[in-house]
Amino acid sequence: MNELYTEGEPIRDTKAPEGPIEDRWEKRKFSAKLVNPANKRKLHVIVVGTGLAGGSAAATLGELGYNVTSFCYQDSPRRAHSIAAQGGINAAKNYRGDGDSIYRLFYDTVKGGDFRARESNVYRLAQVSVNIIDQAVAQGVPFAREYGGLLDTRSFGGAQVSRTFYARGQTGQQLLLGAYQALERQIAAGTVKMHTRHEMLELIVSDGRARGVIVRDMVTGEIERHVADAVVLATGGYGNVFFLSTNAKGCNTTAIWRAHRRGAMFANPCYTQIHPTCIPVSGEYQSKLTLMSESLRNDGRVWVPAKAGDTRPAAEIPEDERDYYLERIYPAFGNLVPRDIASRAAKNVCDEGRGVGPGGLGVYLDFADAISRLGRDAVEKKYGNLFEMYERITGEDPYTQPMRIYPAVHYTMGGLWVDYDLQSTIPGLFVIGEANFSDHGANRLGASALMQGLADGYFVLPTTIGDYLANGPYGEVDEEAVAEAEIAVRNKIEKLLSVNGTRTADSYHRELGKIMWDYCGMERTEESLRKALERIPELREEFWQNVKVSGQAEELNQALERAGRVADFFDLAELMCIDALHRTESCGGHFRAESQDADGEALRDDENFAYVAAWEYGEQGPILHKEALDYEYVKMSQRSYK
Repeated sequence: MNELYTEGEPIRDTKAPEGPIEDRWEKRKFSAKLVNPANKRKLHVIVVGTGLAGGSAAATLGELGYNVTSFCYQDSPRRAHSIAAQGGINAAKNYRGDGDSIYRLFYDTVKGGDFRARESNVYRLAQVSVNIIDQAVAQGVPFAREYGGLLDTRSFGGAQVSRTFYARGQTGQQLLLGAYQALERQIAAGTVKMHTRHEMLELIVSDGRARGVIVRDMVTGEIERHVADAVVLATGGYGNVFFLSTNAKGCNTTAIWRAHRRGAMFANPCYTQIHPTCIPVSGEYQSKLTLMSESLRNDGRVWVPAKAGDTRPAAEIPEDERDYYLERIYPAFGNLVPRDIASRAAKNVCDEGRGVGPGGLGVYLDFADAISRLGRDAVEKKYGNLFEMYERITGEDPYTQPMRIYPAVHYTMGGLWVDYDLQSTIPGLFVIGEANFSDHGANRLGASALMQGLADGYFVLPTTIGDYLANGPYGEVDEEAVAEAEIAVRNKIEKLLSVNGTRTADSYHRELGKIMWDYCGMERTEESLRKALERIPELREEFWQNVKVSGQAEELNQALERAGRVADFFDLAELMCIDALHRTESCGGHFRAESQDADGEALRDDENFAYVAAWEYGEQGPILHKEALDYEYVKMSQRSYK
């Protein structure tokens, strides 16, 4: 396998303080250098992305007095993909008095991530979670409330307590509107300058520091240079490498991949999350998939026919001929097991020939018991907009017949490597939210993405970036570095336009996605990964010889945008497969068929793989740097949800 990569020196996070874990964040906040208000006005920060992480970061940095320039490729910051998050946001408030605590949220997150996350980062996330809810409520985010007026919570996968705050099935939208109004306030105040419809295509690195970005105005096609004292990437995950995913069509890897090529290490790219409750694929014409919130598993029961080949309608299958397989296999957690476990269980029953719907690729999510127990009105109040969305897409009424669901690509736990301060291996480049790797290990628990995005943006980054900026301003940016980055962008655009082949970028993307799903999807083997590593370079070579990009560079050109993103997906897909091949253990969302226990559960190899795989870009192939994971507070053990 070493023909695919070389191994470099180990890497270490030097910013996390020593001492009791509950004191580390306070110690870091106190030791971080401060910037006085007059000096903040002299400092400039670029933030790329306006989702929950980027929007909250830009708003908070502007409020602190920094000069901020913010970029998004959407026509408005509030159209960032965070708006699609449905089910809720975790916080260790323990309003229910059901045994929750900061430590329990920390423990559940480390265990849910299959013991492949840093303890210090996860504990800080659990600590900060309680502040996020107060911040959002103060902004007017309309969280659901109980009859007496107190904030309501519900349960999500991988937890036995109710710690998930929600706003019906549109929590991401409401939280994003809160961050958006904070951002707009700073735009009006003049501390944040907003550039919509701009896509980052290159990172400017001068004297070893991140000093700016090259962006393309997506309306005019103009290439622009922007320099600053620090750059923050909040550009989300790379799930669209699979083509079909629950991500918005625009979601891409270009920003973090460009940074990776400039020297930022990429950590754990093979850790991808398959969400168990999505509307099944319905045909070759589809370009994306639709998520059905995990919150539905609070009241919905997952089942399939007990016998293979049973094609009767759900209503005709009596109770004793149904298999509520999650409740049967995992009685302690039932339908609320973590996502990786629920997804593999669904795949297994479908592989046994017990799947439902077209092609047998689906399982039932049934609300008959909940409607009988609570009444239709109560169920509608909780999940009404989700039920309506399902009916519009499928033409089936989930109040009278079970939903059909099947796993689909949803989230990526991998991302750019960052230290405790959220700084990458390029000084001055900070990475927040889903774009970094830091908090979720090999599997993210439901309702923790919103928690991480807002923790990073509102509370962590504004403190830690100050420690870096206290040594600034960093002087003039080397003109040669800026020119070199701009030339690289122009050359790539020119190359894409000059091929003038016969196939669209989308057709290549779809084919790449199928390779990734078939060979590096829910289940991976050495054979399948090696097959993918044969096919990806072949398809990439064909792409560069035969892609058709119509139109010109100096105009609105969506074909050009897509082609550039697909080109980066090819390179990322190759690294994902190399990472998955080198990690011969199973852990969380990374399931190697060769590494499973007698019950078919993921079998970790802590002796050989208890590390973060941080990949450095190299012209002759990737270079692996290992960051050892040491557990002082949580004992590494085989996960059990039974």
